[in-house]
Amino acid sequence: MKTKLSDCMRPLLGALLLSSALLGNAQAEVQPLNRVVAIVDNDVIMQSQLDQRLREVQQTIAKRGAALPPEHVLSQQVLERLIIENIQLQIGDRSGIRITDEELNQAIGTIAQRNNLSVEQFRAALARDGLSYEDAREQVRREMVISRVRQRRVAERVQVTEQEVQNFLASDLGKMQLSEEYHLANILIPVPESASSSDIQGAAKQADELYQQLQQGADFAQQAIARSASETALEGGDMGWRKAAQLPSPFDSMIGALKPGEVTEPMRTPGGFIILKLIEKRGGGTQVRDEVHVRHILIKPSEIRSEAEAQRLAERLYERIQSGEDFGALAKSFSEDPGSALNGGDLNWIDPNALVPEFREVMAHTASGELSKPFKSPYGWHVLEVLGRRATDSSEQFREQQALSALRNRKYDEELQAWLRQIRDEAYVEIKL
Repeated sequence: MKTKLSDCMRPLLGALLLSSALLGNAQAEVQPLNRVVAIVDNDVIMQSQLDQRLREVQQTIAKRGAALPPEHVLSQQVLERLIIENIQLQIGDRSGIRITDEELNQAIGTIAQRNNLSVEQFRAALARDGLSYEDAREQVRREMVISRVRQRRVAERVQVTEQEVQNFLASDLGKMQLSEEYHLANILIPVPESASSSDIQGAAKQADELYQQLQQGADFAQQAIARSASETALEGGDMGWRKAAQLPSPFDSMIGALKPGEVTEPMRTPGGFIILKLIEKRGGGTQVRDEVHVRHILIKPSEIRSEAEAQRLAERLYERIQSGEDFGALAKSFSEDPGSALNGGDLNWIDPNALVPEFREVMAHTASGELSKPFKSPYGWHVLEVLGRRATDSSEQFREQQALSALRNRKYDEELQAWLRQIRDEAYVEIKL
């Protein structure tokens, strides 16, 4: 007996119809959880990405104590930021930029360290803020890719000429930016605007007494909290970092003569009598760099010379120099440092910070005119001799380097903004909100 096809299909069709009905009911109840909010060239930005970044930005603003703008305004700003990031990430992908797990782990470790946390503590801190560690890793990876894209497309195009550096150093702006900065605190003994002469005398007496107490070791921050009428009183009078040119006369000239920890005598100002304390200072002034005159012989292990053989050769050369043979002659014959061998191993005057730690450490513990015992660095086995030490005034070079850095940063910011506008204009972007 033959079975009709329709007889076989009927139960299956019934099941399919039932499943379809159930699926239809389920679809009617389920709300969409995600959707495309923007098409950016060959990629898309999802609602979930926008929501997550929006939450992060809102938390950051809240922590700063600032008022949140309307959500629709903030959402538009965040979406535009995501679009710009997405364009740069696509450029990075086309350029073959990849971040290895090792590089990413190092970056996460550095971020944790800057916040005085271990990686585990960092993960816990993210969890307390409602953030996923995996999402944080992905964001760091994205930022690293974007940084490398900008390095290739923007930073490498920035050029600063020697003439621009000299012009900047000679300008009022350059002098201002490269001058010393002072970390200051203040105490203000107020004098009312309509004060009588006796009121002024009374305030002056208070300020003088306070100055004497500070000179005898009274805690400046405590006195500021207890007695100052300054707006920074509750912060112990801390004013942050200021340049001398930002201070009213005569403090602009007085502050440069102070050492960290010292205070000025009370000075009359329109608001009363002010005492300043110099907490610390940075920049400007004389920059002294320690330099060492050193020569060395480098013996490298190779395919035809084992590590042990390289060490034995370095030890034999050390013994020959100790026995009176000429260091320079042996360096010319045996040293495998191409930069110094022809000069008898002489590295000339060099900044220790430019050397690898192993070399720097041995050099620091070798007296002038003395020979070191053979030691190992990542380059191979060395014998070194310290010929002298000196402190060099590198103020001019330091100022030029600061000027170069300031000009490069300024040009980079200008180039970056122009480049970001360019790639945004050239990209295909369709916003679906």
